[in-house]
Amino acid sequence: MSALIEIQDICKIYNPGENEVRALDHVDLTIERGEFVAIIGQSGSGKSTLMNMLGCLDVPTSGIYILNGSDVSHLSDDELSDIRNKEIGFIFQGFNLVANLTAQENVELPLIYRGVSKKERHRLSVVALEKVGLAHRMDHRPSQMSGGQQQRVAIARAIAQAPPVILADEPTGNLDSASSQEIINILKELHEDNRTVILITHDNEIAAQAKRVIRIKDGKIERDYINEKED
Repeated sequence: MSALIEIQDICKIYNPGENEVRALDHVDLTIERGEFVAIIGQSGSGKSTLMNMLGCLDVPTSGIYILNGSDVSHLSDDELSDIRNKEIGFIFQGFNLVANLTAQENVELPLIYRGVSKKERHRLSVVALEKVGLAHRMDHRPSQMSGGQQQRVAIARAIAQAPPVILADEPTGNLDSASSQEIINILKELHEDNRTVILITHDNEIAAQAKRVIRIKDGKIERDYINEKED
């Protein structure tokens, strides 16, 4: 089976010339379907730039990015938007829920943009909220839920239509330790369901719970290893 993600010799250069910054410096990376990968690095390491590449939020200065069999290295903004909509489920640190919508309506929102029928949107949103343990909070708005519950709604929104890639950017950054572990446990369950989960973090303890850890420093992959301690 072909890799889900294949990055070949990618560079991202800001301010080309004398004062250039190489946010990514000749990076090669392959991620297979069904992997649970943590990408870890400190501020300025290049991990956010790499996340933007993986999530089709930006394009490389040079190199090739093949996502789910398609070369997405040099697409237009509109084309990248289409790819994001179909291929990637995003989970962000800030939840990004719409305040005046219920949990179920928040989960359904991206499905509307994808042209999913009303009946199917309802079914997918219910299944996704059940999967994250929020069947009893479907009619609640974000202000009526804890931070951990809001993040679970965000996860349900990301997984509702089973995109090939779940990309979680510091998903526990705004949560207490108990809520953080709940979120990591949900990501583990998604991995056990053969979802591909990519977790971006600066936290060693969070990264240690992934199957594979990729450490990035100064725009290069410093270390890429299987986590033997992971349960």
